[in-house]
Amino acid sequence: MKQLPALIDGKPVETTAEVPVEDPSTGEVMAVTADCGPGEIDLAVTAAQTAAASWRRTAVADRARLLRRMSALIERDLDSLGRLEAQQTGKPLRQGLRDAEITVRYFDFYASAVETFYGNSFPLNDTTSVQTMWEPHGVTAHIIPWNYPMQILGRSVAPSLAMGNCVVLKPAEEAPLTALKLAELALEAGFPPGAFNVVPGYGESAGAALTAHPGIGHISFTGSVEVGKIISHAAADLLVPVIMELGGKSPNLVFADADLDRAVPVIVNSILQNGGQTCSAGSRLLVHESIHDDLVARIAEHFRGVRVGPALGDPDLGPLISGPQRDRVVSFVSESGRGGDLLTGGEPLTGGGYGNGYFYAPTLIDNVTPDQRIFHEEVFGPVLAVTTFATHDEAVELANGTDYGLVTGVWTTNVSTAQRMIRDIKAGQVFVNTYGASGGVELPFGGFKQSGYGREKGAEGLRGFAQVKTAIIAS
Repeated sequence: MKQLPALIDGKPVETTAEVPVEDPSTGEVMAVTADCGPGEIDLAVTAAQTAAASWRRTAVADRARLLRRMSALIERDLDSLGRLEAQQTGKPLRQGLRDAEITVRYFDFYASAVETFYGNSFPLNDTTSVQTMWEPHGVTAHIIPWNYPMQILGRSVAPSLAMGNCVVLKPAEEAPLTALKLAELALEAGFPPGAFNVVPGYGESAGAALTAHPGIGHISFTGSVEVGKIISHAAADLLVPVIMELGGKSPNLVFADADLDRAVPVIVNSILQNGGQTCSAGSRLLVHESIHDDLVARIAEHFRGVRVGPALGDPDLGPLISGPQRDRVVSFVSESGRGGDLLTGGEPLTGGGYGNGYFYAPTLIDNVTPDQRIFHEEVFGPVLAVTTFATHDEAVELANGTDYGLVTGVWTTNVSTAQRMIRDIKAGQVFVNTYGASGGVELPFGGFKQSGYGREKGAEGLRGFAQVKTAIIAS
């Protein structure tokens, strides 16, 4: 199988070491990529530094024009990119296609946003004026995960390029294929060689070398808390800013007056989308005790009707990304047997049409208590843990009762209850009578506590990839 090389300074670069990429629906190797090390990382950073010297001086209108051209090329290749995204991650085909559509929007959105993004000018006194302006960091490093490769590339690479930076991106070794395709499209769109470099490889080789390189001016990372802490230390050693999005253990709070007909399908989707392998997955269900039985029965019925199968067959639920990830889910659910009641699922799906894929049944665990690991740690699988509450104070305490604070859903028809939850819950996003934002391109996104810091998406995404300079001018 021919190696898919890195793309550095607009040219393919092969390596001696290789990384196999599995199709999680079958367990078979679907491609082999380069495994970049310090040498390739240095080439990529040097190429980005060279490109940045001129790219930062490129007129904003010209940068925006290339971003729009990139958006149009992604839209042109939407079907092939969506299929590739689904196949390499295991998500249902319609979700892969939707991810491609959202990536189109990221490049288009930031093309428009950067054209209206200005500094300020104001008089300090009669003889002195002040100007503030936003300037690029130079070279930005991006380490993205395997669950939403295209979307997370779009939300960080597009604003970085828009603000005049040049990019070195390390995709997850499990799902690097669409990142390599998008880097090729960037060249076709007319971005200068070196503006967007992709260096596939393992975290221990490519990732560690990238975050330690002295030529990096900014780091964007999405992934686990454990790796985030390592990268934070690397950023501290370099004294460069970093954006961290580190996952969550997000709840849906369902109050006694909630519209269950409206809530149930959204709650189900919030945990089953992408196999539950979503940083903002609604993995905890906190429900008022008076409606517990009704709500749990409805969700269990939905779970039992879920169609599970290979990604390209466009099922309701595809496989998990890998064997180790499935083993992790098995471990969490096995531990829940020490407390909590298993209502549906709770086992891998093997044999027959599942073959050697990494499938796991939709799993609903009732009567989970806050001291259980499955209540407060991220599973990253199609597993929903149910806990009851009696009062508003208890609901807030349970919602805030983990080390994470990324997303929360609140289901109530009472405006006062909704406003109180928005105020008291520690999370970066709070949804009321809905959950998720279909990409949320325009909406600032990031977490509190161990869900990370910094914001991407929306206009905040531009600020994250630039630094402020203040000029004081005396007449």
